Amino acid sequence: MSGTGKGTGTGKGTGTGKGTDRADRSDPSTHAVTVVGAGPTGLLLTGDLAEAGVAVTLLEKRPHKISNLSRAFGVHARTLEQLDARGLADDLLATGSTITRLRLFRRLSLDLTTLPSRFPFLLITPQYEVERLLEKRARRLGVRFRYETELLALRQDADGVDIDVRTGDGTTTTHRAAYVVGSDGHRSAVREAIGQPFPGVSVITSLFLADVRLAEKPESVLTVDGVGDVFAMIASFGDGWYRVMGWNRRNEVPDDHPLDLDEVKDVTRRALGTDYGMHDARWLSRFHSDERQAPEYRVGRVFLAGDAAHVHSPAGGQGMNTGLQDAANLSWKLAAVVKGQAPDSLLDTYQAERHPVGKAVLRSSGGLVRLARAQSPALRALRAVVSALVNTAAPARTKALAQITGIGYRYPAPRGSHRLVGTRVPDVALRSGNRLYESLRGGRYLLITPPAVRLPHGATADGDRGSLPVVEHWAGDRRTALLVRPDGYVAWAADDAGAADVEAAVAARFTTAD
Repeated sequence: MSGTGKGTGTGKGTGTGKGTDRADRSDPSTHAVTVVGAGPTGLLLTGDLAEAGVAVTLLEKRPHKISNLSRAFGVHARTLEQLDARGLADDLLATGSTITRLRLFRRLSLDLTTLPSRFPFLLITPQYEVERLLEKRARRLGVRFRYETELLALRQDADGVDIDVRTGDGTTTTHRAAYVVGSDGHRSAVREAIGQPFPGVSVITSLFLADVRLAEKPESVLTVDGVGDVFAMIASFGDGWYRVMGWNRRNEVPDDHPLDLDEVKDVTRRALGTDYGMHDARWLSRFHSDERQAPEYRVGRVFLAGDAAHVHSPAGGQGMNTGLQDAANLSWKLAAVVKGQAPDSLLDTYQAERHPVGKAVLRSSGGLVRLARAQSPALRALRAVVSALVNTAAPARTKALAQITGIGYRYPAPRGSHRLVGTRVPDVALRSGNRLYESLRGGRYLLITPPAVRLPHGATADGDRGSLPVVEHWAGDRRTALLVRPDGYVAWAADDAGAADVEAAVAARFTTAD
């Protein structure tokens, strides 16, 4: 049987902000969860909560506009699996192109076709396409959007969080929520309000981005190379526009230093041998790349996700993907606790599961960019060794693929658990004809049993969110029983499980009688 899910964390964040003109101090259930930041992470999270029947409000400081100037452009296999569980993956695939080999630097590339996934490739599509699909879903499910609304401060107690905001006309208001999630980027106002530091360093002090048209079409959807002191990458958006990213070690300047197309063309020619007739830039920008991570992703009733919790170098294209997977981990847990179907302690597993992943991404992306920029003989020698190892040793190659694409992460399991607990479940075929990620749609648990094992008392193949899982059978003769979490990881498993084992596993996690 589940706990009450009331929650008792008080946290440390206070913040003062300006006085308010009016206040909404209604019961927190009327604003059960408030999410700050309408990027991909916030949009996926709010859509999941709304689908679970949780009242959710999304605050965004910017006016309502999906920018075509966002930085991310690659969607990895694990993220596509999460989108597949929401019925969005196929629509997103139609917006871009795929590549089956990911080049990390000159002598190192990874063959993605070996991935044990329905998506053995990297999808190249701009971040605004991801946001467009996620926003459409969130609106359809009833998320309340509040644009031009800036968070000023928050205060939390044992029962909820008071949020002070300022709207576009200068009015300040206060409303109360049971929980708050900050998905508001690397300059997160939520993170500052709860007093969380953001320690780290700048990895690359001067990168540029440009969206351009090309007179000549590159041979590949993604073209990457570096020569001497320069590096450049060109990615096709598939609509005639190309994203260019690059750096010049000899010209590292502040973010606000002027940038023109001639500089972009010069670096690209030196790195790639040609600028492909680059012209008509619609956007030019400089930025710097940091490695930073908040020590705590949860402070009482307030959570951090995406770039508010961690930022890292663009190497491997892991940034947006890691944030979306944060949201997929947190959303079903928040929904279960808000609805009284799980104890508050379930929310502590967000920190336990996602913080180590964020740390690992910092290490891997930071290591890649340092090796790519290697100048010293020692680092160049290390790069050669790493390239040779990954290119020739199957275990090293498999590990690198699993980490960069996100499919290889597993979560901590209680002592004595089955070896599969905490692992990602691939998109297996089921006796009903459904794929696993189709059966996960709707944010439900999935119980997979051998055909001979009868269903738990009262269970049906349709399931009942929060009270019983959806039940499916293996398409083959496998004897293992699995209880799969809404985010596609194993919650419980048993070999040669009988009806009593399955009944006990379900009873331990679900309310089965009303």
